[in-house]
Amino acid sequence: MSKEHKASRHHPVLVVLHWLTGAMLLLALVMGTFALAPIPLDAPNKIGALRGHMTFGVLLGALMLVRLLVHVLTVKNVEPTPSSGSAAKDALAKWVHGGVYLLVFAMVASGMAMSLMTGLPDVVFGPAGGVVPSNLREVAPRLAHGWIAKGIAVLVVLHVAGALMRHFVNKDGTMGRMWFGKR
Repeated sequence: MSKEHKASRHHPVLVVLHWLTGAMLLLALVMGTFALAPIPLDAPNKIGALRGHMTFGVLLGALMLVRLLVHVLTVKNVEPTPSSGSAAKDALAKWVHGGVYLLVFAMVASGMAMSLMTGLPDVVFGPAGGVVPSNLREVAPRLAHGWIAKGIAVLVVLHVAGALMRHFVNKDGTMGRMWFGKR
């Protein structure tokens, strides 16, 4: 497809996945940091909270994988993102986008590693009456999980700030590319 025939907007499936995974990512970060982490390991509601967080995390990871696949398959049909006017900002945008994918996949992997190392799937998804392992907060993947969450939060802030800057300062239509409308 020649450049003059390329769409100015991303594929509608990618748009849906972008906003859905973005909202889910924010919810997972808030849920994990402010709802799940403060609950003591021996609290009766800890297992239910872990079940929700783990299920949500695996679903988010799967949707991010689908999003990456859709992006790879459709990006060739979309005009390149216009330059922001700054090579450094353009490079940062590429690093932020790639970093979000990398850290989300690392977050899912660290969560799975943490749960497998402590036998958490049997407790959370097994027969009722299980006890959350006392070493859950001590295993290395748990420490990584917390740091990765902070890294994702930083990248999300950079992503949103960059999109808003391009929309309100550069006025280059970048926000419209990730929305619905005529392609």
